[in-house]
Amino acid sequence: MTPAGIQSVKKFPLRPHPHLYEINTWAWLEKLSARLGRVITLADVPDAEWDGLARIGFDIVWLMGIWQRSPESRRITLVDHGNIRQFDLALPGWKPADVAGSPYAVAQYVPDPRIGTWDSLDHVREKLHARGMALFLDFVGNHTALDHPWTRQHPDFYVQGAPEEFQKDPASFYRIETSSGVFSLALAKDPYFPPWNDVAQLNHFSPQMRVAQLADLRRIAAHCDGVRCDMAMLQQNDIFGKLWSHYLRGAKQPEKEFWTEARAAVPNLILLAEAYWGTEPRLLDLGFSFVYDKGLYDAVRDVNMPEVHERVAADIARQSQLARFLENHDEARCATIFGTERLVSVGTLMATLPGMRFYHQGEFDGSKIHLPIALRLAADEPHDPAALAFFAKILRITQDDVFHNGTWSLLPVTPEGDATPDGLVVYGWRSAKSWKVIAVNLASHASQGRIHFGDHRFPAKEYVFYDMLNDVRYVRSSDELRDPGLFVRREGLEAHLFDISPV
Repeated sequence: MTPAGIQSVKKFPLRPHPHLYEINTWAWLEKLSARLGRVITLADVPDAEWDGLARIGFDIVWLMGIWQRSPESRRITLVDHGNIRQFDLALPGWKPADVAGSPYAVAQYVPDPRIGTWDSLDHVREKLHARGMALFLDFVGNHTALDHPWTRQHPDFYVQGAPEEFQKDPASFYRIETSSGVFSLALAKDPYFPPWNDVAQLNHFSPQMRVAQLADLRRIAAHCDGVRCDMAMLQQNDIFGKLWSHYLRGAKQPEKEFWTEARAAVPNLILLAEAYWGTEPRLLDLGFSFVYDKGLYDAVRDVNMPEVHERVAADIARQSQLARFLENHDEARCATIFGTERLVSVGTLMATLPGMRFYHQGEFDGSKIHLPIALRLAADEPHDPAALAFFAKILRITQDDVFHNGTWSLLPVTPEGDATPDGLVVYGWRSAKSWKVIAVNLASHASQGRIHFGDHRFPAKEYVFYDMLNDVRYVRSSDELRDPGLFVRREGLEAHLFDISPV
């Protein structure tokens, strides 16, 4: 086992535009245990599971929720009546024993006993490396569980309210008695929602807290290749200061951003930010390797085509650092939001754009049950054959090296005929050995137009456009491709994925 506090020797060599798979670790181990008839921890996961993920073509496995969970968070979750309906939907007939507590109320950065040990985690990492995959874990930097050791040992690490502030708004604080006195620790929150009732807000302007937190991050980095950083934008100096200035009582803003210090502390750790509110560029500038592209997800979900077009026209270097997804543990299920009808169009888009291609456990099966993160498992549900078939096909196609090491370009489309091209998003990937062109219609109505290839030369007389999604071949002359351009029409929610070769 790597000694605690020592970082990995070198950065894991990810492919450009890597494929990430998020696993809800606790729920996954429960499913494996039920299938194999014995309690399965990380140490007992059959090699066939890792082999299967490697065959699909994943570059990264994110084991979400491995850290020690908080008994206090679990207690609060059980008495919060707002959770009952969600639990009933996900696991009818659930019992208190089915509530594990939130993985984002971290009690300590050690593997939860139900999950495994440091040794078993390191062995999993070795197995993933042997199969060409990196291991990602969680880092929850904004807050801790209410029963984290720091709340009693270092209450000064947290945002605190004065006694009169607690009396005025007790629901926003956690009252704790220690040998040093009584403290009112602020419950963590973001600016747009009420406080989270099971976590305490860390004071990011505290130099001592930052030192301790960087030590935690170094310890984590010794056992993985990357971390997904929960609500990463909340640790930016300006956002934190604006949200908590009333309670900071003149505390001096640090000269450096926390994430700048984190990048220096763990230079080889791959950092993935959960980020919202347009903070993505700033976090990339501070040293993140990848950030969530929630804006594109929202635009695709809402069929906001001007926004979609604007986002896919962004600089390719920036797009290559965006994590594109159709679901994750915070979003509703892809099958619920997009359904089978939209899957081909939105799934093809997210699978073939530049950036990290982010997939979530259950997405390939067409799962519709959204698992609350505090539950240990969800009810069984039938798999959707259409979803299974589509994802098997698109993942197989996007293993082609051109989607990782090729050159990407957005292709202009001009109107042609009686339908507009407004619903179309068209782009290509090229390498010395391969050329793909993708045309996706995100609209529910037909879209058509002429695709223009710029100054591309077409030395052959004719070219075969083989649609890999629909198993159809078209032959087009080089004269047409030069001018007026390739005519394409897609009915609502359809897509082309062309492999192009000379006749």
